[in-house]
Formats: sequence, structure tokens, C-alpha cells
Amino acid sequence: MAAVSFSQLLNGERAVVTLFIVIVLFSLPLSLFLYGVALSLLAIFALFVEVRVETSTSLSQFKTRAGASSGILLGAVTLPTFMLSKLIQQSRAFSLHHVHLGELNYMALQYWAAFGSCFTVLMVLCLFTSDNTRSHSCRAWNAKFGLVCFLIGAELLFLYSTTGVHAIWKLLWVFFHGFAAVKLVQHLLNAFPSCVSFGEALLITVGLVLYFGDMLAYTIVKVLFGQLYGYMTSSELVFMQYGFRRSEIGIIIQGLLLGLLLYAVVLKYLLCGWDGFSSSTYSGARICIEKGKSVIFFASLGFLIFVIIPSWIHFVQDFDMHPLLWVVRFVFMEPVKRLSLCLYWVCVIYLSVLRFYNISKNSKTERILLRKYYHLMAVLMFLPAVILQPKFLDLAFGAALAVFLTLEIIRVWRIWPLGQLVHEFMNAFTDHRDSDLLIVSHFSLLLGCALPIWMSSGYNDRPLAPFAGILSLGIGDTMASMVGHKYGVLRWSKTGKKTIEGTAAGIASVLAACSVLFPHLASTGYFLTEHWISLLLAVTVSGLLEAYTAQLDNAFIPLVFYSLLCL
Repeated sequence: MAAVSFSQLLNGERAVVTLFIVIVLFSLPLSLFLYGVALSLLAIFALFVEVRVETSTSLSQFKTRAGASSGILLGAVTLPTFMLSKLIQQSRAFSLHHVHLGELNYMALQYWAAFGSCFTVLMVLCLFTSDNTRSHSCRAWNAKFGLVCFLIGAELLFLYSTTGVHAIWKLLWVFFHGFAAVKLVQHLLNAFPSCVSFGEALLITVGLVLYFGDMLAYTIVKVLFGQLYGYMTSSELVFMQYGFRRSEIGIIIQGLLLGLLLYAVVLKYLLCGWDGFSSSTYSGARICIEKGKSVIFFASLGFLIFVIIPSWIHFVQDFDMHPLLWVVRFVFMEPVKRLSLCLYWVCVIYLSVLRFYNISKNSKTERILLRKYYHLMAVLMFLPAVILQPKFLDLAFGAALAVFLTLEIIRVWRIWPLGQLVHEFMNAFTDHRDSDLLIVSHFSLLLGCALPIWMSSGYNDRPLAPFAGILSLGIGDTMASMVGHKYGVLRWSKTGKKTIEGTAAGIASVLAACSVLFPHLASTGYFLTEHWISLLLAVTVSGLLEAYTAQLDNAFIPLVFYSLLCL
């Protein structure tokens, strides 16, 4: 790294990420100083690893997405910085006695789990990346630098674990997350070659480990301590430890999505076993085999959704009825509003998909612009729901993700009779960031809109935060692409396609949309004069990130936007 020039180190994406981190660090209260030191160390080490990976060929066995940089710095710091911004928000709430100390401690545990996961993956990448520096002194310096970062990171984790109680459990929890993240990154890059960059793989895997590790923790808590405390639910046991209860909707979404992801792994072995058992070269026999695969898939999927997942959710939460019946009861608590909203969504989806699919087949419109119409469709669908039915929208996002996962499983395995039809339909809206093996852009758009809304449940003193995904993706990213494509002249870089005009249009459009929302937000006690700096920073930094990053911006921009809004 010492041999790399400053001009090689400083590019647009790294400069924007550095600005993002610096803004969050300057907003830290003194009580979170240790957390800021950890984030700074993670950023420095991630930059070191990114430069080392991009100048080495020793990781060539991992085929990453063509046309994208490694993105290691952005992928490594996004989730920890996101968690730290939530901690800053929770610290404000705790000082005003709006949240329990245990809720703050729980968010701190999640932050260190995110830090430990990213740091462990970076250490593995560093160890398995050969140093191509010719100078012996430079190689020695690089080795010492990596060792120093490791020792400081280990010391920071030790200092955190010794604060409060359960030091061993905290260390084991962070170690579990780090180990799981490493194995999952390795599996993702091997199973889906050329589908993601290192940074995207890091963000996806650490996010999955954090989100589903949480659900597994509730299950373990119930198994280990349920007998000691009678028939208490895992949420009640967690309440004893941390001082807050999990919502039923959150548990249902976690259980459903985790069950489907685990099912995708099991299904692979079921279908491979069926192919091996009934292999034949005759065309008639092949049709029977495909129908057999279809029966296995739909039968096992139905058993999973109606029996296994509800039983697991009921074990964790102890619902007073079957979880699916609880969902039905929840919908019919306000039947007119919620069923009307569902009807509105169906109409928007049907008209939009029908129109855009025909355009994609018969028009020469570029795919990247065609896909932006779906961003606008997301605004039409989700913006009224955030304002009118936020809790119902939480549940709807989980259901939509489950449908997307199911359709992707059907597409990948070509489940008869829908597999080929789904593949042809989805392929009409792909671009260079998707592949036949894995299509992720629709997942990233939906998650980009859903995560800010999910994370805003509970205490939230920034009413604009739930709109972060809708504003940054549905409006800002869309206007930047359309204006930049049609009117853009001045490019941010010689090799990139993003233009200054497009970025300016994206920033201006988000600010204009915020001005429309202010009358609604004023009713919740939000005043622009109190938070205008954080709004301007969020809009500007996310706009610059959209201009400079070669990563899947649907995944990163909403998290950056949300993080800065929470300051």
C-alpha cells in the first residue's frame, strides 16, 4: 500500500465514502467515542484491503461482477455506519427518557456484531491476498500494518465486551457473526460467479447474518431459557434482558424470509436427488421428470409456508392463534383502508407492468431508463402507504419479498410450468448488473424502500427517515438518470457515464419532494429549521454517491441517506 500513489488512492467513490464517515463521526456524542474509533479503524483497514485486492490477482478464483470496482470500502463501512447513526439517535432518545437503557445496549450489540463481521471478512481477504509489491520494505510495512489493525480491532472488541455484563457471551456473539459472514461471503461468490462485487457481497452477507442471526438468537433463547422461566415468549425473555419487546409483524417477516432462504438450500438437494433418481434421455420421460420436480417443489413449499414456518414463529413468539390467522385478523382490523390499498397496489402493478413490458419488447429505450419507471411505480405504491398505513406496509413489504424469493427460486430451477415464463419476463428488465444466474435489482429496489421504514419502527425523532428509500431511489435516482441521459454534458469523470446535470437534477428533485412532504411532517412535530443541515447533507452525499459508485446503488444509497437523516 505504501507504493500506491495518492492519486490512485483517492477516487470519487472513496472520497464520498470518507465524507460520509467523517460527517457521522463529527456527530458522535462523547459516550460513543469508542464506537467512533472502531469505525475509523474499520474504514482505514477496508481502504487498505481494497487497494491490496485491486492490485493483486491472488483472488481471481472469485469471479466478481464485470465492470464494477471491488467496492470493499463502501461495502465494509455502510452497515456499521448505519448502525452507529441509529445509536446516535437512540442516545438522544435515552437522554430524553424515551427509550430504555436495554434498547440502547441491544443496538450497541448489533453495531459490534456488524463491526466484527466486516472486520473478520476483511482479515480473511487480507490474509489470502498476495502482496505484489516489489519492494521488500513495502511488503514488510504492509504486513505490519495489517497486524496492527488486527490487534487494535481485537482490543476494541475486548474493551466493549468488558463493559456491563455477559462479557464471554458478547465475544461469542461477535465471533459467531464474523465466522458466519466469512462462510457466507465465500459461498455467495462461489455459487453465483460474476453476479456481485466484493463490496456488494459484503453488504448482503453481513446484512443477512445480522438480520437472521437475530431470529436464531430468539430461538436459542427460547430453547435454553424457556424452561427456566416457564412459558414466557422469547420477546418477553429478551425484554427481561434488554427492556423492549419485538413486534409480531417483525417476527413473522423474519421467520418467513429466513425459512424461504433455508428452503432454497434444501430444495437444491431435493431436486438434485430427484434428477439422479429419475434420469432419462427420452423427451417424454423428461417431461414427466419436470412435472415430478414441480410436484416436489409446490408440495414442499406449501408444507413449509403453512406448517413449518408458522410452527417456528409460534414457538418463538407464542401467538394466541395460528400466525397466518393472525395476519388475516390484522388485515381485517381496518378492512376498508387496507383492502382498498391492496386493490390500489394491484391496479398500479398490473397497468405498469403491462405497459412497461410491452415497451421493453417493442422499443429501443435503454434498459436503465426503462427500469427507472419502476422506481416511479414504487413512489406511487409506497408513498401513500407510508403516510396512511405504515404498519400494514411493514407487513406488505415482507410478503412482497417472500413472493420475489419464491419467483426467483422458480426461475432459477425452471420449475414447470412457470419457470421459463418467469425467466423470460424478468429478463426483459435486466441490465448489465444482473445475470441469468441471479437477478437482484428488483430485490435491491424493494429492500431499499423497505429498510428505512422497518428501521424507523419504535422511537423515531426524524419523521422524514421512513421516506429515505422512496426519496433517494424513487425520485432522486430516477431524475438523475433521466435528466443525465437526455441533457447531461459535463461528466464527473472521463471514464464514467454519470453527469453533473443529472446529479444536480436528482438532488433538486429530492429537495422539492421534501418540500411537498413538510406540511404532513409538520403535524408530527418535525420542523425544517431544526434539521435542515442533516437533510442537505443526506441529499448531497447520497446524490454524489449515486454519481460516483459503480456498485448496486439501490442497496447503498438508501442506507447512506437514512444514516445522515438520523444525525
